[in-house]
Amino acid sequence: MGLNDQWMQRDLAVLWHPCTQMKDHEQLPLVPIKRGEGVWLEDFEGKRYLDAVSSWWVNVFGHANPRINQRIKDQVDQLEHVILAGFSHQPVIELSERLVKLTPEGLTRCFYADNGSSCIEVALKMSFHYWLNRGMPAKKRFVTLSNSYHGETIAAMSVGDVALFTETYKALLLDTIKVPSPDCYLRPEGVSWEEHSRLMFAHMEQTLAEHHQDVAAVIIEPLIQGAGGMRMYHPVYLKLLREACDRYGVHLIHDEIAVGFGRTGTMFACEQAGIRPDFLCLSKALTGGYLPLAACLTTDDVYNAFYDDYPTLRAFLHSHSYTGNPLACAAALATLDIFEQDNVIESNRALATRMAKATAHLVDHPNVAEVRQTGMVLAIEMVQDKASKTPYPWQERRGLKVFQHALERGALLRPLGSVVYFLPPYVITPEQIDFLAEVASEGIDIATRSSITVPVSGRYPNFRDPG
Repeated sequence: MGLNDQWMQRDLAVLWHPCTQMKDHEQLPLVPIKRGEGVWLEDFEGKRYLDAVSSWWVNVFGHANPRINQRIKDQVDQLEHVILAGFSHQPVIELSERLVKLTPEGLTRCFYADNGSSCIEVALKMSFHYWLNRGMPAKKRFVTLSNSYHGETIAAMSVGDVALFTETYKALLLDTIKVPSPDCYLRPEGVSWEEHSRLMFAHMEQTLAEHHQDVAAVIIEPLIQGAGGMRMYHPVYLKLLREACDRYGVHLIHDEIAVGFGRTGTMFACEQAGIRPDFLCLSKALTGGYLPLAACLTTDDVYNAFYDDYPTLRAFLHSHSYTGNPLACAAALATLDIFEQDNVIESNRALATRMAKATAHLVDHPNVAEVRQTGMVLAIEMVQDKASKTPYPWQERRGLKVFQHALERGALLRPLGSVVYFLPPYVITPEQIDFLAEVASEGIDIATRSSITVPVSGRYPNFRDPG
């Protein structure tokens, strides 16, 4: 038995993996990773895999980045953790100062959590509690887009719309309002992204007009709906939504957990519409992919609604044990240093152009409906029929064939159902992008050429594997 097999057997004896039907691993071997460097992950037998999905969208400057490593090493010798209630520390103060300076003007307060889902919970609770403190307790519902995903804790699931995640727990979820997504994949032929996004905003306008007295906030993933299949839309929707939220007296929550920190071509997606949300949720790339940390940024108006004498019970009594952990804050500070010193956003534009060029040939593939891109995210949607965009039944797991082929070739490409996507670390080279395009093309050919017969039911018709 090889080293990989040994570690795999030890793993399967004790672990329960996330987003996984564990029975799959009776046929699909786990890949135990020993070390990482740059865009590469290496298993216990020396095989390397190019991390095309940034290890679940978190890693931006490569594995074992020496600058981030050193910052964490320096911090661990000084302070590993301290309670953030009644105490503070240098890394969390410096990080907060820099985030306030870096994000759109008016976001002046940072509240920390441990992960993306927890950050969403913070924003939802803050918005509801704000209206309660302002004497408007009826404003307690949330508006969200169809095909959206905001995490897997109860309230975060409530404002999501991926049935495979939510249907089982329906009895536990909040009563939210779903509005059709501006997803431009679904636009009629000949209609531009901007025109379609404007047209789709009519649904949001009508919803807010009818329900604003009961609505605390609208929550969206700006520009890209990640777990929904990397579906994309035009920034004009964000501008229209900001204007409508202002008119109707409703908060706007931007979930930039996946798309923040340069992923869409600007530091934050909201910049492309020239707007500022009332709550900006950040995580994933915040620490360069090193440690769990999330930040919910909000305004002085929100902060002041909670600022009062203790007996009024207006305080936001929400906490996590590891809130503002110094090691995670140190990693985040090192990550922001790299953004500041290395002209990352500009460099990414060249890499994004290379991704477009390397995959341009797939536009003509008979089983590719669309190759779409926003910044450093590129998605290739496989379909049964190109003309009608008829999807493959999700039960056929076509994307799994791409994943398996990529592993054989030395790449980590984990599709979202039938959507193959690139979301690589920013340290990837043009040549490595070309390699990923080659591997993806081969995998798509393999996945689409064969006829697969599996039982197909009508359950979760729009399901996409969570990737």
